Amino acid sequence: MKNPAQKIKATTQKFTEIEDIVDNVVLLSYGNACLVIEVTATNFPLLSKEEGNAKIYAYAALLNSLSFPIQIFIRNKKIDIHSYLKLLDMEATKAQNQILANKIKLYRDFVESLVKMNSVLDKKFYIIIPYSSLEEGAIKTAGNINKGHVQKQTHFESAKAALRLKADSLHTQLTRLNLHAKILSKDELIKLFYSIYNGNSTEISEQIENIRAPAIKAKA
Repeated sequence: MKNPAQKIKATTQKFTEIEDIVDNVVLLSYGNACLVIEVTATNFPLLSKEEGNAKIYAYAALLNSLSFPIQIFIRNKKIDIHSYLKLLDMEATKAQNQILANKIKLYRDFVESLVKMNSVLDKKFYIIIPYSSLEEGAIKTAGNINKGHVQKQTHFESAKAALRLKADSLHTQLTRLNLHAKILSKDELIKLFYSIYNGNSTEISEQIENIRAPAIKAKA
């Protein structure tokens, strides 16, 4: 008889349906696969009426040009800015100029009060391009499946080629929208899936960990 831990593990694996990630291809259960494309955002309210209409028409053209299904995934993550506030405290302490230190403290207090009134969110946009094993044909698919497991190498090569063609077509349409898009690598996919299944917040320190200069500089 299986213990409760084993039952939970099996249920979780079945829920995610992710069997492996090879290069930038996510291999799923039953011979399916997908690519994940991260797309930059555009500040639509700041566009003029003509620019806004052009974006809408270009987006409509993108949808009408598709010969395959896609999934659009928008993810909001609440950002923990405590590490950023600590950084500002450190900069205020290290400041040689008292006027500059006071301004840093005022800015720090402003950020803290702003966060108390409004949640700070990091918004990401993704397009998922799916691949079904049935695209190889029902007979070939049945031949590649042995007791419910797809022969990985054969399946991977077919899935990668088909997904690349779809991605190239989608990239062309996104370029017309003046949106930058990139296919997530294996490491980026692992981080994305881990963050999705292990919490919904991220520290702002992830964005500022490479900062080596003061947050606020005095004028020369």
